[in-house]
Amino acid sequence: MERGIFGQLILTFGTISLMAIGGANVVVPEVHRQIVEILGWMDAPTFARLFAIAQTAPGPNVMLASIVGWHVAGTSGLLVATGAMLLPSSVLALACSRGLQRFSGNRVVRIVTLALVPIALGLMLASGAVAALAADAGLFGFAITAATAVVTYRSKVNPLVPMAVGTLAYTAVWAAGLV
Repeated sequence: MERGIFGQLILTFGTISLMAIGGANVVVPEVHRQIVEILGWMDAPTFARLFAIAQTAPGPNVMLASIVGWHVAGTSGLLVATGAMLLPSSVLALACSRGLQRFSGNRVVRIVTLALVPIALGLMLASGAVAALAADAGLFGFAITAATAVVTYRSKVNPLVPMAVGTLAYTAVWAAGLV
């Protein structure tokens, strides 16, 4: 059974890492789909909690893979999932960077690199939507998520400020029994 879990961690995160155009956060919907819906290793609220821990902990966003691996198979799972998430994308990034250096003046290369920007932004938006849905925080939770995103986008305020305010607001409403 252990080999099956480790093999599945390698297959899942190794494949997902190759889709991470724009960083590890853009693959959150696919990680959620694989881990919760297909493999059934956890439920959506557990996934949302692990995602929240990964986002609040210092370090790279790839920590979601590490935390999922740890949750599924302990310390060995953490190491396997982290390696599977980092290695394929790192090799691909190295190969692409060498190609970009060599062909940076090519018109097609410039167009492709510009086209990847909206793709990465769309994937990041989908990640936020999946995380909000997985948290199952209701209409008030969605409103806080949207307000936090707007304030973060529109102002130069540190993103931790609207996150802290949203957390306090939700906690107060929850303590009052309104959600």
